[in-house]
Amino acid sequence: MQLKGDTFINKLILLFVFDKMEVPLSENTILDMCSSSNSWINYMDCKPLLNTLLSHSFIYNVSTQGEPLYSITPDGRICLADFYVQIPSSLREEISLFVKKNRNKYRKRQERVADYYMNKDGTYTVYLKIVEPSQPILELKLVVADRSTAKSIYKKWEEKADNVYSTVYDVLVD
Repeated sequence: MQLKGDTFINKLILLFVFDKMEVPLSENTILDMCSSSNSWINYMDCKPLLNTLLSHSFIYNVSTQGEPLYSITPDGRICLADFYVQIPSSLREEISLFVKKNRNKYRKRQERVADYYMNKDGTYTVYLKIVEPSQPILELKLVVADRSTAKSIYKKWEEKADNVYSTVYDVLVD
């Protein structure tokens, strides 16, 4: 359900999503949740609305390095509390249900970062990272022989990151 052209309601929707998720969110996560996976807000409107909420101190950047992660401020919560009834109840229910079902998936996706690129010699470097809101807790770069291996590692990272971290930690802190 998308309320086309109603900027005020769309700002409230974003605040509602931040409030319901209860964890800092990246811009990509917000765009995916609100525009790609759902049609709560038009994609082209979503990013400017985030910037407006940021400039008016309704959300703030909680990360000190890497990709910015945003969270709702006390002023944002007050605004949401005062005006959330402006969001249609059916949409509030839809958002609440979606967040309940998908919170962990989105949290893990933004905490488990992976990328790969080709090196000058034809090998590939796979970059893997586990990020907490304030800082990375693990960063790895692996050089592999071919693109298919790099792509395989890239795809497995979100699922295997916790095991990799605990194994490395156990081996080094032993």
